[in-house]
Amino acid sequence: MLDLMQCAMGFAPVNLAAGANNSDWVLLRKYRRLVILFFKSAAGAGTEDPTITVLQAQDNAGTGSKALTIPSGRSWTKTDADLTTIGTFTAGSPSTNTLTVASSAQKQAIWMIEIDAADLDVNNGFCAVQANVADVGTESQLGSLVYLLGEPRSAKNLGENPSAIA
Repeated sequence: MLDLMQCAMGFAPVNLAAGANNSDWVLLRKYRRLVILFFKSAAGAGTEDPTITVLQAQDNAGTGSKALTIPSGRSWTKTDADLTTIGTFTAGSPSTNTLTVASSAQKQAIWMIEIDAADLDVNNGFCAVQANVADVGTESQLGSLVYLLGEPRSAKNLGENPSAIA
C-alpha cells in the first residue's frame, strides 16, 4: 500500500482541552485523495463534544484560508464507550465544513473525513487542506489527527512518495 499512499501527522496525541488544536496544512497538488483520521479517548465527565473544522488554502502557509465543505456521504464515525465492540462505521452528519457527534465527550471515537482534490476551489488556486479540532473546554480528552493521502500524482518507489507537508 505504501506505493499508493503517504501518511502525515496532523497533530500528535494531545489533551484537546488545553487549547485550539490546529494541524499542519497538507498539499493535494501531489495527491488526489485525502482521508482525515481523528482518534480520541473518552472524557471522564462533561459534555464538550469535539468538532473537526476543515479549511482549504492556496499553499501550505494557509494563504487565503477558507471553509472547505465536507461532501455529503464522505464522513464516517465510530463513537461509543468501548470501540472494541463497534465493527462498522456510521455515516457522519457534517455541517458545511465541520463534523461533530452529539454526546461524544464521554465516549471513545474514530472519525474519518474523505476529501477529493477536486473538492477544493482549484479554479482559484486552492490546493492545501487543514483539519482542526477546537478546544473542548475543561474536561481532558486525549486526541490525535492523522492525514492519509492516496493516489499520488507521480508514483514513486515503495515508501518514496512525495511529502504532502512541503
